[in-house]
Amino acid sequence: MLSVKNTVLVLIDVQGKLAQVMHEKDALLDNLRRLISGIRILEIPVVWMEQTPDKMGPTVPEIAELLKEETPVAKSSFGCCQEEKFMKRLKELGRTQVLIAGIETHVCVYQTAKVLAERGYEVEVVADCTSARTPSNKAIGLDRMKTAGAHITSVEMALFELLKTAEHPKFKDILKVVK
Repeated sequence: MLSVKNTVLVLIDVQGKLAQVMHEKDALLDNLRRLISGIRILEIPVVWMEQTPDKMGPTVPEIAELLKEETPVAKSSFGCCQEEKFMKRLKELGRTQVLIAGIETHVCVYQTAKVLAERGYEVEVVADCTSARTPSNKAIGLDRMKTAGAHITSVEMALFELLKTAEHPKFKDILKVVK
């Protein structure tokens, strides 16, 4: 079970033109906004990644505006774990439960989740906060991550798992986010 004190959100490559061609783009961006808003309410740290931003462009404005206190980490490898700054930040946070969201499911999200699971992290992929250009690539990516030891979750499932109870002081705030 996810816990507020042990979880970090890794947001991967929701950038430029690529974000605009994702399958069900509007639903993806809406779900990402809800997830990030909930994570912010619960004061869970975010590690924000961008794939070669000089070539792919920055994170889309509707997501970047929710991350104003953060600085994105640039990477050129598909998987985040090959980026030294990413691993350093993850180790500094000292959290072993990793929620992963972003694009594309079958490339950067998959490679990150697989390596993190191999390194002993508890990986939860937020399925409704990932996408690919085609639904089949998303499905294949989710299946491969599950086979590699990652768990598949959703925005609401993750946020309510983090709350644990309706008595949590942030319950009403989270309820507003998911409705």
